Amino acid sequence: LVLGCGAHMQELRRTKTGPFTEETAVSLHDLMDAYVFWREGGDESELRRLILPMEEGLKHLPKIIIRDSAVDAICSGALLAVPGIVSFSKGIKKGDIACTFSQKGEAVALCKAAMDIDETLDVSTGIAAVTERVIMDAGTYPRGWKTVKT
Repeated sequence: LVLGCGAHMQELRRTKTGPFTEETAVSLHDLMDAYVFWREGGDESELRRLILPMEEGLKHLPKIIIRDSAVDAICSGALLAVPGIVSFSKGIKKGDIACTFSQKGEAVALCKAAMDIDETLDVSTGIAAVTERVIMDAGTYPRGWKTVKT
């Protein structure tokens, strides 16, 4: 009615989002059954099969693996400096969204590349990425950065 064409939408169906498709979807009924099996019988196997780690939902994004000493700083919202990078996916360009991971494969934060990632091979300092969304709780890893006393 707003557009003046008289049409209406009866159904909106999402068939894919990120790495997930309809084939990987789980019904709420199946999830509830798995929960009941766990609560009543202690069998968590079905819950573990249905509920995936968060990293599964991020696997389609380019990856930047960061040093353990940089993890807590990133969790506190710091910018990712070049020395904090261990490895990365090829082809990340300035402005691309990537996911930073710990060396154990844990998702740390989503970030926006501040430079083409290949440039980090040629420099030893500078900001490689800007933290956009922190995933891991601060304090999960030991603090590896120092504050300056004034």
